[in-house]
Amino acid sequence: MNPTVDVPAPLSVSLQAPLKVAVIVGSNREGRFGPVVADWLLGRFRERDDLTAEVVDTADTRLPTALSYSPPPEVTAELAKVTPKLAAADAFVVLTPEYNHSFPASLKALVDWHYEEWRAKPVAFVSYGGVSGGLRAVEQLRQVFAELHAVTVRDTVSFHNAGASFDDEGRHRDPAAPDAAAKVMLDQLAWWASALRDAKAVRPYGS
Repeated sequence: MNPTVDVPAPLSVSLQAPLKVAVIVGSNREGRFGPVVADWLLGRFRERDDLTAEVVDTADTRLPTALSYSPPPEVTAELAKVTPKLAAADAFVVLTPEYNHSFPASLKALVDWHYEEWRAKPVAFVSYGGVSGGLRAVEQLRQVFAELHAVTVRDTVSFHNAGASFDDEGRHRDPAAPDAAAKVMLDQLAWWASALRDAKAVRPYGS
């Protein structure tokens, strides 16, 4: 007689909606290279079904560097363009060049005008520039986002001598390495975004 074997019931699978990622284009400089890098990154998002991207472009807003707890109507109107997108995001990817060993003032203004929108969310970085590839800007941004209770993922994508890396159509000339780096970065971002979303559903951050 064969012994009775208990067969476990099938596991129920909970399908959650794709994670929402705000892709922040940090430069608003005239003649900027950021949109080329942003288009390349958005192509990597289109290869995934666990992440959706929405662009937040600092060139589309005019946020002043003078902060205020009671901003005038014109500033409130500018915030209305971006604040809901940041609040709805589960995670962020920040695209930044390097200006004088740091990141653009337009990006700092966007960051400083918000607080709750960043808390307990992961942030990844894509940088571009000359020899340094924008990495010094990224290292400074890690300190900024730590102060805002955000979690920065370890791996980045960095384009050294970025202008020469893309052709006139915006295609990377040698995509294997950056595509692989982007996958690692987005995998880490997705893990943190999912983990933090689930954790906050059980217990709000800071409670």
